[in-house]
Amino acid sequence: MYLHHFGQTVEVHAPAKLNLFLEVLGKRADGFHDLETLMTTVDIFDSLRLTPTGSRQPLQLTSRWAYGSQVASQLEGCQPSNVAQDCGLGDLPEGEDNIVFSALEQLRKAAGLQRGARVELVKRIPSSAGLGGASSDAAAALLAANVAWELNWTRTQLAEVAAEIGSDVPFFLFGGLAVCRGRGEQVTPLPRHRPLHFVVVRPPEGISTAEAFANCQPASDPQSVAGMAEALSSADSQSWIKWMLNRLQSSAAGLSPWIQRLVELFERFDFLGHQMTGSGSSYFGVCQHAKQARRLACALRSLRIGHVLSATSLSTRPVYFA
Repeated sequence: MYLHHFGQTVEVHAPAKLNLFLEVLGKRADGFHDLETLMTTVDIFDSLRLTPTGSRQPLQLTSRWAYGSQVASQLEGCQPSNVAQDCGLGDLPEGEDNIVFSALEQLRKAAGLQRGARVELVKRIPSSAGLGGASSDAAAALLAANVAWELNWTRTQLAEVAAEIGSDVPFFLFGGLAVCRGRGEQVTPLPRHRPLHFVVVRPPEGISTAEAFANCQPASDPQSVAGMAEALSSADSQSWIKWMLNRLQSSAAGLSPWIQRLVELFERFDFLGHQMTGSGSSYFGVCQHAKQARRLACALRSLRIGHVLSATSLSTRPVYFA
């Protein structure tokens, strides 16, 4: 997260994430699943601008897709009503249906505030994609409101509210590289690491997180995230690749034919490793360097298989600029 001040307005750049490792340990009594996952933020950003308004004022939220850079290039030729199907961006909930609205309501309730806010959300992270865009936006809203409403809460205090909003929201308050446990809300940041380079494809079809988990069979002999965490800190820059895992991938493959199509397609290119992220439907490949990532993204983009992006991991924690 990168936060900027423009007078009273606070702007936050909210990053996407990739799951380099995701193991499903079992189903909990509350209906969620216990997980062990290792995630990294990457340089694909939504932008959220929040301007505080007076006491007893309503929350106002407007949202749109960004028309610039890589997003614009893939919107070319898509019908506005068919962006999700044609371009692989997904749906964009508006107003009270957006998680940003829920996050701000939750924070107002927890802080005992009645102040309002005017929020503008510009989306670049595809939805229903396993990239954490909605959760990142919610975390960005908490960070922006914490500053704009002059709450001065600690990250730990915000994380308690974040956990009530969504499983991945606390992770985005920390960013960088981290191991997450429980249903994802227990975050253990890892040391800074060398940049990792990826190509990410969000196919024309999204996958419901609830359905992916409902169809998943927890591992009878679960793998531990410890091997990957240790490998990422070693001198061997590629040893972590062998630890890549996403237990939800087989479940997601049963919900969308796109997963197997992407598996077969990525096998044709010289990726170091590849797998689905989160509950899908996005699929990513690991590259040796940024130049290779850009080259392979260009090659895949020409195949018209959805929304294709190159990305680099963010090794730093959230930075705030006043």
